[in-house]
Amino acid sequence: MLQISELETGYGQKQVLFGPSLEIRSEEIVALIGPNGAGKSTVLKAVCGLIPVWKGEVRFEGVRLNGSTPAHNVSRGITFCPQGNRVFGGLTVLENLEVGGFQLSRPDLQRRIEETFAMFPILKERKRREAARLSGGEQQMLALARALVPKPKLLMLDEPSLGLSPNIVETVFEKVRHINQEAGVTVLIVEQKVRDVLRIAKRAYGMRLGRIAMEGHPEELLAGDNLKRLFLG
Repeated sequence: MLQISELETGYGQKQVLFGPSLEIRSEEIVALIGPNGAGKSTVLKAVCGLIPVWKGEVRFEGVRLNGSTPAHNVSRGITFCPQGNRVFGGLTVLENLEVGGFQLSRPDLQRRIEETFAMFPILKERKRREAARLSGGEQQMLALARALVPKPKLLMLDEPSLGLSPNIVETVFEKVRHINQEAGVTVLIVEQKVRDVLRIAKRAYGMRLGRIAMEGHPEELLAGDNLKRLFLG
């Protein structure tokens, strides 16, 4: 579904990615792990079009995405849930979901919101509440739900566990697993809680200093001192 080949990009004059290549197959959950500053979030931003690709190539279902805008990528079936419970605090839960479906017709939007409420019943109970008044876990659920409104083929998540208690983290990962298994959505997830995310991932890539340092099935990355070498060098 997604092919990233020898990707180079960064911010301003600072290069962050130095040629990582990876692929995501349809209906997989793939984890992208590694120490802070490895370039994991930058990969997601380049795929969704938030930053330009300097060199290399990004392809989604065979279509080259280099130079494509975030809005065009959403229409192709790619959505991005950034880290930090990024919701519109002054808008209600329902209004946040409507923003997520800005490209849909009104009937399609209403149908998708109802389908999303079925997946996140707590949000339906709070649909008239301002997002700023939700708990941290509820805000993360809202961010996830908003990314699902356009009915993506590929959902990219950037540290969905950030700032959440262990119990809520477990709930979030179960929701991600459900989204993948029940809705058939392919997931690419960046996560610092490595052992937690490897429990739901089918494959994983380990990044270090802007490059792919290792890849394999979760049990392979958990074996021996692989994680120690990835995070400590």
